[in-house]
Amino acid sequence: MVDAVPMSSLVAAVDEPRAVLIALHGGATSSAYFDCPGHPRLSLLRAAAAHGFTAIALDRPGYGASALYQDEMGSADRRVELALRAVAAILGENDCGAGTFVMAHSAGCELGLRMAADDGAGAIGVALAGTGLRYRADALAIIDQATMTTRPAGLRALLWEPVALYPPEVLTGALAAGGAAYEGEVTANWPRRDFAEVAARVRVPVHFTVADHEAVWETGPESSAGVAALFTAAPRVVVDEMPDSGHNLSVGLTAQEYHQRVLSFAGACVESHELQRRAL
Repeated sequence: MVDAVPMSSLVAAVDEPRAVLIALHGGATSSAYFDCPGHPRLSLLRAAAAHGFTAIALDRPGYGASALYQDEMGSADRRVELALRAVAAILGENDCGAGTFVMAHSAGCELGLRMAADDGAGAIGVALAGTGLRYRADALAIIDQATMTTRPAGLRALLWEPVALYPPEVLTGALAAGGAAYEGEVTANWPRRDFAEVAARVRVPVHFTVADHEAVWETGPESSAGVAALFTAAPRVVVDEMPDSGHNLSVGLTAQEYHQRVLSFAGACVESHELQRRAL
């Protein structure tokens, strides 16, 4: 509980963790996104624990247990407060290792970057995927029609095609969840206003992954360079392209490789943090 708001998550805890990985799902899904149904080898939670990280896949404010409390989540500061305090309550007095590593997907990138900015979460690094600076023109026409209760024709194709890149189980709606009311504003303002402003406040290493079959965002060297250039205070920005992958990287058939790359980056952030700490 955070104040009077229930917050939910999936957690894979280890003794003496190297760090705590906080995973934030995208829109219209839940924390289950990071524990792929029926495919444990594709699970981020299980992979993180195997690599020595305690992993918390948080149901973002407005999802999971907090879905009935959306009327008080219009403020970005309130959403960050809810998430940070939920993580603190989950961890309690348990060891956090070197700190937290924030991993966010799609619409979850807004919350993830805000949590990592200004060292609010004690972050040592951040990984982003499924976001960008410019929507593809055909994608924007579809996204503009989406509402809390309406899923326009073509939206599923944007998010879940090519279908051959995903296990059949995740294409049946097993991961689906209702959206959050505030996300319409987030979606509208993120690429043209908020992304640049928040990214400039991130002072930790950044890993940005682009799926080679990304259909929502403009991709290519110029687009990736534009995203990397936003992180003016970050000591390092790594841009990675995942082959044979669609928008929903963590539940695709290449999820295991994707998670390995992110966890390798997180491990490097732990090592860098420890070197800096010893040098003080």
